[in-house]
Amino acid sequence: MTNIKIENVNQIYGKGSAEVKVLHDVNFEAHSGSLNLILGPSGSGKSTFLTIAGGLRTPTSGNIIVDDINYRQSSKKSLEKLRLNEIGFVLQNYRLLPFLNVLEQFKLVDKVKSTGNISSKELESLLESLGIKDLTNKYPTELSGGQQQRVAIARALYPNPSIILADEPTASLDSKRVKEVGRQLADLAHQQNKIVIVVTHDLRLKEFADQKFEINDGYLTKIN
Repeated sequence: MTNIKIENVNQIYGKGSAEVKVLHDVNFEAHSGSLNLILGPSGSGKSTFLTIAGGLRTPTSGNIIVDDINYRQSSKKSLEKLRLNEIGFVLQNYRLLPFLNVLEQFKLVDKVKSTGNISSKELESLLESLGIKDLTNKYPTELSGGQQQRVAIARALYPNPSIILADEPTASLDSKRVKEVGRQLADLAHQQNKIVIVVTHDLRLKEFADQKFEINDGYLTKIN
């Protein structure tokens, strides 16, 4: 079982009169088999929270612990290995490489991480469930925003990570696709025993969550 714990995390930018506190003593914990939803408006600290949870940003103070690995006590190389093998990111800007078609986006992952990825059959099933199976020869510039978002979701799931961190994964999707993505994220958590953490303002995802939180002005609160 994988666990992630965030303890008393603060994030401050700037100094003196320019100081801005983005996160205030944030505490959070999640375990394998759970879909965790963090709701909040733009500017509430959602994306900062997610990048800190994934080890992409070092907080001003506090600890992030995945199983027995404390980010603050880990080397840069150890954190890179953890992100490569255990953490999948779905970020708002998609980060699809414009010179690679959809299928090549996954082949690139194979070059970086040659083992432990889902099988070709599983990938085909994933692409079909996301409605992008027929787009494998298309380049990012030939895809709509919603299609790019679904490719980014599939690419994040392809390395078979233990923890999936998603930043507004349904922002460009209609209600039908939101339900499909919500069910898929819940299935990943429950059936494949993963930790899924989604930060979003999309209330349509609430029905799929095991834990729900609100973040406002950098303060995180658990809700029912």
